[in-house]
Amino acid sequence: MRRPVKKRNIPGPDIMFGSERLEKFINNVMWDGKKETARKCVYGALAIIKEKTGNENPLEVFDAAIKNVGPAIEVRSRRVGGANYQVPREVRPERKQALAYRWIIDAARNGKGKPMAEKLASEIMAAFNNEGAAIKKRDDTKKMADSNKAFAHLAW
Repeated sequence: MRRPVKKRNIPGPDIMFGSERLEKFINNVMWDGKKETARKCVYGALAIIKEKTGNENPLEVFDAAIKNVGPAIEVRSRRVGGANYQVPREVRPERKQALAYRWIIDAARNGKGKPMAEKLASEIMAAFNNEGAAIKKRDDTKKMADSNKAFAHLAW
């Protein structure tokens, strides 16, 4: 029998916008415990987004980008009778959010030659407009799930 889901530690709201989702994103950006550096990067990115979109609230753009990047379905490996099958599964909301954060941050880190705040801002804006590396990753995940639909009956 599966063990029950652990009670997760939810970080408090962030300093500037009072958003728990943004604080979790800052924690994901953080490297080697340097939270203040991560905060500067994220707040700098949000300032760039605010500047580019005009008077729009950058937090709304951020939330929409996270919602756009989050995958609805993914594949999980399942071993049946000595063979491994890629079984398509729905993604839980917490994992959807975590994957969206990870994909946006990875796409921003892979861009070279600019400060992290600029790369993060451009990736969030691209995700907001349904384009960019994070959206491509989501689409690849969906294609993989669609191509393995034949094994959906093996879902546990």
